[in-house]
Parts: sequence; structure tokens; C-alpha cells
Amino acid sequence: MDLIEVIAKELGLKTRQVVDTVKLLDDGNTIPFIARYRKEATGELDETILRTMVERLEYLRNLEKRKEEVLRLIDEQGKLDEELKTKIERAVKLQEVEDLYRPYKQKKRTRASIAKEKGLEPLAKWIVSQPVKGNPNEEAIQYINSELGVETIEDAIHGALDIIAEEVSDDADVRKIVRNKTYELGDICAKAKKEERSPYEMYYDYREPVRRIPPHRILALNRGEKEEFLTVGIEIEPEKILALMEMRYLKGGPCQDLMQRALQDAYKRLIAPSIEREIRAEITNRAGEQAVKVFAANLRQLLLQPPVRGKVILGIDPGYRTGCKWALINDTGKLSGVGVIYPHPPQNKKEEAKKDIHRIIRENGVHIIAVGNGTASRETEEMVAELIQEHNLPLEYIIVSEAGASVYSASPLAKEEFPDFDLSLRSAVSIARRLQDPLAELVKIDPKSIGVGQYQHDIQPKILEGSLGGVVESCVNTVGVDLNTASPAILKFVSGLNSTVAKNIVMFREKNGKFKRREDLKKVPRLGEQTYIQCAGFIRLPDGENNLENTPVHPESYGLAVKILEKAGFSEADLKTKTGQIRSALSSFHPEDLAKELQAGIPTVKDIIEALQRPGRDPREDLPRPLLRKDITRLEDLRQGMILEGTVRNIVDFGIFVDIGLKNDGLVHISQLRDQYVRHPMEVASVGDIVRVRVLQIDVERGRVGLSMKEI
Repeated sequence: MDLIEVIAKELGLKTRQVVDTVKLLDDGNTIPFIARYRKEATGELDETILRTMVERLEYLRNLEKRKEEVLRLIDEQGKLDEELKTKIERAVKLQEVEDLYRPYKQKKRTRASIAKEKGLEPLAKWIVSQPVKGNPNEEAIQYINSELGVETIEDAIHGALDIIAEEVSDDADVRKIVRNKTYELGDICAKAKKEERSPYEMYYDYREPVRRIPPHRILALNRGEKEEFLTVGIEIEPEKILALMEMRYLKGGPCQDLMQRALQDAYKRLIAPSIEREIRAEITNRAGEQAVKVFAANLRQLLLQPPVRGKVILGIDPGYRTGCKWALINDTGKLSGVGVIYPHPPQNKKEEAKKDIHRIIRENGVHIIAVGNGTASRETEEMVAELIQEHNLPLEYIIVSEAGASVYSASPLAKEEFPDFDLSLRSAVSIARRLQDPLAELVKIDPKSIGVGQYQHDIQPKILEGSLGGVVESCVNTVGVDLNTASPAILKFVSGLNSTVAKNIVMFREKNGKFKRREDLKKVPRLGEQTYIQCAGFIRLPDGENNLENTPVHPESYGLAVKILEKAGFSEADLKTKTGQIRSALSSFHPEDLAKELQAGIPTVKDIIEALQRPGRDPREDLPRPLLRKDITRLEDLRQGMILEGTVRNIVDFGIFVDIGLKNDGLVHISQLRDQYVRHPMEVASVGDIVRVRVLQIDVERGRVGLSMKEI
């Protein structure tokens, strides 16, 4: 199999694109680096295509390794013929290879192997041959042997049928037929395992075609089964399968009834349970892949939320018995103070708490209060809203997701940052900082704990971590990192870097002072030339010696960038003081003509022009600002038909969750997103979007609100 040609065909790419990209990957280049700085080689492939290529390349290379191993194992048994070899070599799926290898795989003792030990294999072959003449009982008499445990004719026939059943179950073509038909005609069925209230009650008597069941329901059924509320299986009328097997095997004659018995046994005892496991594993894997895609898309949107820069923020981690912990950060994110107030039961010192918060606001010029959305969030929000109204304060508040804050608080990183604080004080700092710069703060948290997923805890950790790690890496490198302020937590995601090198960078910075040039990175222990090439374009030095180093222009293109600036009548030094003039001058350039004149690649010239037009640009600044509030929304105040504004907090296969100022987010079901058909909610909204919604249903008892985005 030509892996390059397979990938090119699957992804609709030119062979040369795949060849050059695979070489870049094999040479150790990272995906962000290839996507940004090797566009001429790849034909401007974006990160999504590159990551898909990496996945397929890994799968196909593993497939080839498995083929080689299977061919070797069968050959060692002396059973490899040209026909089998060709089938294995032409297989395009791992499942096909495993099906072909199945008859030659070393098995534990089975009913068939025991029958073979009793010398019944020749009888099995005679029955399979289905002779036109002959009597099975007379044939079986020859194999009666008390010493071997074959006492009767029925013993002999039964043993022979066990051998036939196993051979049929090992037939790769039969397994393919049964697998396809079971998937096409089978139903996923669920029954209650124990009659008690649970989140899975809707599945207590449930049936849905395998081929139609959506990913989120597969994962819900699996979880219900794992938690022992459900019994789940695949059901299909056996006759539909057996008819196909009989067409393949039955020839008529005196042995036909015995062959039918063997086929029924093969299907019910061996094939059906095995195929059911395979199909459930396959649809679970597909559901997991979909869940990872949804989680990854949500995570990307969350990480790329616009920062709230230049603001003094008071973060509050609400609580009852232990009080509400607060943390004050200045406009650069530096911690200015922490403390505790007790406005809620059992202490009920609400007025005292309001006075304390008012004093902090006055003395420190607080612009925004960030309230965590955990326990006592609603009561704390109410207190903050009252305070703003009572004193007519020129500030706003926002409810911030606490998801992952407790995980961060207990992490070694948090202990290292704030060794003298307890967990909840660290959470308050995290709440404030994740509003000020979501990316810099959220990279400190295990992505699984950030709370924007769909059944992420049911997905294999290795698959989830690989995908989410790629999302974080992509976001960090899309935005760029200030080399002189970045923490090791965010530096480790920069192209080419890892945890060790990230820590070395920070230690070097603390010992030697701020970096003045990107090239100084080469002095950092364990950061060699290749690593420097990978990371240099993604780090920023706003106060460095070279103004190009506050742009995404890679050091290898500095000469080209200077020539482009000179063509516009400017120098590198003008980037800080004449941004408007440079932007205007460069906007009249034609990249194609300029690339030809300067003997450079068109994509590189385009990227350099864009970078020079907006030095220091943060791509997140173009996104909508977070929705800030001054007054509280109460569930009791809602009425059907009310129009509200809210923030999209999470997107799943069946709808989107919108924060409208209540303790729990409201749900816009997929059927209420648009008048037209919506294939997936991500077609309509992204995490962080500000949307207008209409109240459809209010369930006060369960604190749930149904919303609609139709006709608004």
C-alpha cells in the first residue's frame, strides 16, 4: 500500500503536498510551525488538515506494521499462501487484517480444540464436504473411542460440529457479512437493570437502530450500563443472518441438517457475541471521536476568549460555611490582596461583607467583579448587584465558570505559585485571572476539567489528552506568547518547547533579567538550534531591541521583512511609532508582484505584510467582549416569551447552553436554534458568543430553563 497516495486521495490533496509535509513531520517539525512557516512546501495546508494527516499517517503506518507481523506469524506456521498474502497486503482496515489472521491465531483450549484432540477433525471435514451419498451416523461410528472420551455416535457428531462451528466463526468473509448486516439491521436495546430513579430513566425500555443512534446517546447508554442502571445489547432476528450463512455453506445432501446445526451454533455461540462487542466498540469509538471533536471545538473557543486587559479585577469564590474568598489582581494580573467575607449562612454577616467589598472597590479602583458560579454563587451575585445599586458604583460584574478552579488549586503548579494560600484562596485568584486572560490561566488546568465537553470522562484518556493537547498548543501559538511575562504553564505549549525547557526559560529570565532578543533563547540550557527554529516565531518581545520580534515574522524572514518595509519607505524602527502610515502604505502592495520581485514565496510575503500592518496584534481582540452585568436575573422573575441576552457556555450534539444570569445555564435544544434544519449546533454558535434568546419553558422545581433562538 502506498501510504502517500492513500492519504492524498482521502484528503483530496496533491501527492507532492503529502510527500513534502510527511518529510517535514518526519524531520521533527511541529504542526504549528509547518502550518505557519512552511506554506510553500505544504501548499498552505491549515492545522486541521495537518492534524488529520498525522492521524491517518500514524494509523496507516501501524496498519502496515501489523500486516508485516501477521504475515510473519502465519508464515512461521507454514500456512501462508499467495492468495492469503494478497488479501492481507490489500487490506485497508485493521479489522480486515485481524479477521484474516483469526483462523491462525493461537487460541486457548476451546470445544473445537478438544474435539480435535479426540481425533474428530476428519469427521468434521467429511461433513463440511457434504457428500451426495453416505450416512453421517455410519461415518461417525468409526470415531467412537472410549479412551479419548468419544462414547457414542452423538459424541462424535457433536465434537465434529464444534470444529465446524469454530471454522465458520473464523471465516473472514462470514464475519464481514454478519458485521455489515448486524450494523444495518440491528437495534441497540436497553432495559432497566434496577428499578430506581436515575438520570437514565428514559432508557429503561429503549430501542433504536444501530446505524441511526447519535453519538451522545451511545455514550449515555454506555455510562448507564457502567453505573449498573442499564442492560444494553444489540438485537437482530437471527434468521436474517443465518439465511446468508446458509447460502454460503449449504450444498444439500445427507449432511445438510448437521451443517445447519453447526451454522446456528457458530452464529449464536461464537459469532454474534463477538460481532456485538466489535460493533459496540466501533460505534463507541466513533461516538468518542465526535465527543472529542465537540470538546476540542468548545475548548478552542473558550481558550481564545478575548482578554479583559488593563482592568483591576476582584475575583470572588463563593461559599457558605467557609465564607466567600476574594482575590484582587491589578491591571497586569499581579495579586494585590486576598481575604474572606461571610455574607451567607451560618454566619450571615452580609452587611459587614458589603462594607468590606465596598472598601476594597474604593481603595483599589476595581473595574469588574468576577463571581465564581459554584456553591452560593446566586446569593453572592445578589449581594454584588445590591452593592452596585446601593452605591451607584461605576463597575460591573460577571459570572465566571469555576470549572477546573478546584483542580488547579490542588495542583503542584498552584502550590508553587501560592504556597501560603489555602485551596479556595487560590481558586479566587484563578477566577479573577481567567477573566483577565483566559488563555494564560486556563492552560494551567487539565482540559478535561474545564467543563465545556460532552461525556469527556467516558473517553479513553490517551485519545482525549492527545486531541486537547493539540488544541491548547494551537491556541497558544495562534496568539503568541510574551517571552518576558509568560509562565512555564503556557510556555510549554509553544511550538518546539516542553515543560523542562519552559522552566529553564523562566529560571534564565529570573537570573539574567528580561530577554532583549529572541536569539538570547539559544543561551537557555537544553534549547538548541532546532528548538529555536520551531519556537522563535511564536514568542513576542514587546520591549525588545528589534521591533520585528513583537510580530509573528520568523527570524529566518527578517531580511525579507526589512526589504518589504524599505519598499514602503520605512525601517524596522518605525514599527513602533508609525504603525498607521506603514499599514496604509503596505495595503497598496500586491503580494504576488512583490514576491516575484523579491524572489520569495507568495504565502510568506502575504503573512509578513499582515504582520507588519499590525505589530503586537492579539487575534483575540477581534472577538466580542464578555457580557458584563449590573443587575441580577432571578428564576422567579422569568416569564415565557421574555427576550434575554446571554453568553454561550457550552455546545453539545443536542443543543447549546446559555448563561442568562441564573445559577444554571438555560438550554437551547437543537430544534430551537433556527427555523431551518440544523445539522449540528456548532453551525449556529460558538462558546463565548453573545446571543439573544426567548424563554420557552421554566421548571422552577429543578431550576431548568428551556430557551429558543428562533424568530428573534
